[in-house]
Amino acid sequence: MTPDQRELLMTGLGNGTIVPYLGPSVLSDVKNVQTGDPIPATSDQLILAMNDGRPMAPKLMYEFPRAAMNVELKRGRTTVTRFLNRTYGDTAYTRGAVHDWLQSIRPKYVIDINRDTQLQDSYADQPHNLIVGIARIGGTPFRYKLYTWSGTAYSEVDALDMSLPLLFKPMGTPRPEGVYIASDADYVDYITELMGGFAIPPELKEYRTGKRYLLMGLRLNRDTERMVMADIIYGAGEPSGWILLPEPNDKERRFCKKVGLEIIEEDVFDFIGATETA
Repeated sequence: MTPDQRELLMTGLGNGTIVPYLGPSVLSDVKNVQTGDPIPATSDQLILAMNDGRPMAPKLMYEFPRAAMNVELKRGRTTVTRFLNRTYGDTAYTRGAVHDWLQSIRPKYVIDINRDTQLQDSYADQPHNLIVGIARIGGTPFRYKLYTWSGTAYSEVDALDMSLPLLFKPMGTPRPEGVYIASDADYVDYITELMGGFAIPPELKEYRTGKRYLLMGLRLNRDTERMVMADIIYGAGEPSGWILLPEPNDKERRFCKKVGLEIIEEDVFDFIGATETA
């Protein structure tokens, strides 16, 4: 990365014209406070954690939504929700360097496809909006819940306060309630409504127009994550943005060219000036 390119990204992140988009690897330095084990963030880590450390069948190990669908069919949807609540809501973890860095610059709008609460912790000292993805919910065509953080508690609201920071957790969070996009069925429903325009609040649709994005900690090998990302950044500027992607493969290069993402072959921890803890 050139100095000019870094200055462009940092300026854009600071003034809100560039939006950070966080993937699983931003949590790769986060550890369980009691055991020292890594937080389950990647697909493989989540599958192993959900199955008590044991690998599942090869076809289920392909990605977490497939494994979660198998568990849901055998033991019910609540089993997956309880696992995610226990993993991200009831377990204490060390702080991640990326989240400390984000806290220092306070972007106006952040997209985080992880299900942990570190992003929310970073903004806990100030009022903010929280947009949480939902799926397979009756009684509403929309696939999101909206909350406002007062400084002490979340309250569900009908519309966003656009004067406040926007935290978008499309795959869910345990706080203020454990709601997640996890299984294949969840993703099919969510992506369908995302494509139809029912998974983004109208105020956010307007706000995101022309924004550019910096993808961090995300590989683009799997169709599920690529489809979610492409629809969330719909209406982006030219180019759509950048991705920090060490050693991209041919599939990733082709996809990034297609959606207008410039590849920066650098790790997120190098970009923020931190050293990942082994």
